[in-house]
Amino acid sequence: MLYTRTGDDGTSRLFANKKKLPKDNLIFEALGSIDELNSWLGVCRSQAGGVKTKINIANNLLYVQECLFIVQAELAGANKFITTSHISKLEKITAELEKQLKSPLSFVIPGATELSASCDFARTIARRVERRIISAKNLQTVSLTTLAYLNRLSSFLYALARYYSQVEGINEMSPSY
Repeated sequence: MLYTRTGDDGTSRLFANKKKLPKDNLIFEALGSIDELNSWLGVCRSQAGGVKTKINIANNLLYVQECLFIVQAELAGANKFITTSHISKLEKITAELEKQLKSPLSFVIPGATELSASCDFARTIARRVERRIISAKNLQTVSLTTLAYLNRLSSFLYALARYYSQVEGINEMSPSY
């Protein structure tokens, strides 16, 4: 059965807490934002499968999606944590992308290609996830490695968006201010 009826009253429980909390609690806002980001990364991953690149981006996106499940579990109170090796791997992937980029990294107007726009959109969701988790941190402990990972994640997604525009041969536009 896909429904439990336990949340019909507008409350829910965390993994490690039997106390019912209102569904608009900051914890659930953070968990929902992580879920939204993970789903959008699934869109990016499905789009990435059709673009030929030197780097296997679909596998890297899948790795990030797996890490987001760890972040969700930690936030819900499970004994799961992002480690420094998760951060190191994401930094290595980002550095690999940056090596491929020809133009200097600067602010760009999103939307050069469908896939780069999807990655930019994922980046903005990742930034919101980071803010929501920081807001919820007073209610549920979150490790410093998780916060560091989320900070690196938006950099990875920025590099990925620039990489896809370059792979597709599209020059991105910087804002004219």
